[in-house]
Amino acid sequence: MILFRKFRVLILMVFLVACTMHIMIDLLPKLEKRATGAESGDGGCQCAHHTGGESQGWGKQRARTAAEAGWPNKHTLRILQDFSNEPSSNLTSHSLEKITTAGDRADSFRRMKTSAGKADDHKPLMGDASGGRIVPSRAVSRLSRLFEHPLYKVELPPLTDDDTLFNVNNDIRFYPRATGNQGWHNEDGNEDEEEFSPTEEVTAESYPNWLRFHIGINRYELYSRHSPVLDALLKDLVTQRITSVAMKSGGTQLKLIMTFQNYGQALFKPMKQTREQETPPDFFYFSDFERHNAEIAAFHLDRILDFRRVPPVAGRLVNMTREIRDLTRDKKLWRTFFISPANNVCFYGECSYYCSTEHALCGKPDQIEGSLAAFLPDLNLAKRKTWRNPWRRSYHKRKKAEWEVDPDYCDEVKQTPPYDRGTRLLDIMDMTIFDFLMGNMDRHHYETFEKFGNDTFIIHLDNGRGMRKSTYLRLQLLAKEEYQLSSMMEESLLRDRLSPILIQPHLQAMDRRLRLVLQVVAGCIEKEGYVNVVEEDLVGDTATHRGPGHR
Repeated sequence: MILFRKFRVLILMVFLVACTMHIMIDLLPKLEKRATGAESGDGGCQCAHHTGGESQGWGKQRARTAAEAGWPNKHTLRILQDFSNEPSSNLTSHSLEKITTAGDRADSFRRMKTSAGKADDHKPLMGDASGGRIVPSRAVSRLSRLFEHPLYKVELPPLTDDDTLFNVNNDIRFYPRATGNQGWHNEDGNEDEEEFSPTEEVTAESYPNWLRFHIGINRYELYSRHSPVLDALLKDLVTQRITSVAMKSGGTQLKLIMTFQNYGQALFKPMKQTREQETPPDFFYFSDFERHNAEIAAFHLDRILDFRRVPPVAGRLVNMTREIRDLTRDKKLWRTFFISPANNVCFYGECSYYCSTEHALCGKPDQIEGSLAAFLPDLNLAKRKTWRNPWRRSYHKRKKAEWEVDPDYCDEVKQTPPYDRGTRLLDIMDMTIFDFLMGNMDRHHYETFEKFGNDTFIIHLDNGRGMRKSTYLRLQLLAKEEYQLSSMMEESLLRDRLSPILIQPHLQAMDRRLRLVLQVVAGCIEKEGYVNVVEEDLVGDTATHRGPGHR
């Protein structure tokens, strides 16, 4: 009995000692920090602002000792508060947009004052409506010259009600308030409320840009060549305030659905690899990471090739804490957030592959860049049909696809609907060339709008990884020094907020692949004859679009 009491006393003493040590460990960093502050004249104030001091960047903050920086508070770690001393770290990309714009204007004003009287050094600036960077313009933009070429002025046939995805009824009005959602009110003076609240009769021209984009879709293209809605929509993808975030179901890698203040939606693919990282040669095509910059580059390449089949995509810097974690109602996504040993905010979500702590997506410290692709119309409003790509790969480590081993495969495809009539086979060739230039080997399916049947274009979605005469001529044009594909892409991509999107080796690879495509086509023409390889789709200045009965 005595031994039992002594044992209880011993346990109690050990417990008290442990509690005392724990309290001392918690208080020690604060006491050390106060002592350091007193020696430096700060008086222990952690929020002291030094007007003449240099701002502390994230790299400088990490370089400080533990005594200077203080140990991270356990509650702070638990609720994922911001860890940076930089004022912009706590801001959303919507707020960063205002700061960046103001900074750009101040810098521009200082440059103008500095260069006053130096006419030779003055270069005009070309602003971009898509919310991208302001880039120096040459005397005449090479990209503008390309789009002025006759090949980029081929007109479409007159559109009928059967050729448009939606027939706009002027009696239908779009009122955001009708949904009863008050989350779109702007706390800073209700500026956005005035933008979307109708004071007079609302017309289709005053609809949100994402809705105008949907209304403009037709049988032949997702958007017109010189659509003013396109630049406005790209700007919305970069600047609109994010109101909710959810994980996209399905897919092998993590994607997020982001909803904006104007009720538009976009698919967010976060950065998984830097631009310089290359896929090891021993990796299979189906095990590679999806690249956010490839999505952005695919949209610009699609415009340069004049296909206009890729939905608008823009790059954006997102605050993971304020614009993802704090906004999501998806508990499965929220639970995957954590703090890395480097004090960066990370998360990994749920998906088939690469969704684990080992493949987590981490910010710097909580900022992450990614691509935002505008959503197509809801499937309930505009149904889409999914088709299996005849030239899809086997997705097997040892087996080859049928088209790789059967020499008669192509002839069999040409006799199989819908490839035996219309322009579907030509669309497949366009898509194949597009994927080859991008280095995308993962095109296992494609989609079309159900309303247009088989006589419509192929939608080029998920671009993370015989031919028409018009396509052939444009490829030849882009192989010339004056309109070199890499130069056109480089100039076009400068408009994106995350520029540079592609590094020089990637741009040079596109030129190299373009030459290979033209070499293969030239070999086919020499062997089979021009008329048997190149399909005539140009008559004068108007494109010939095959009707339902054409074979």
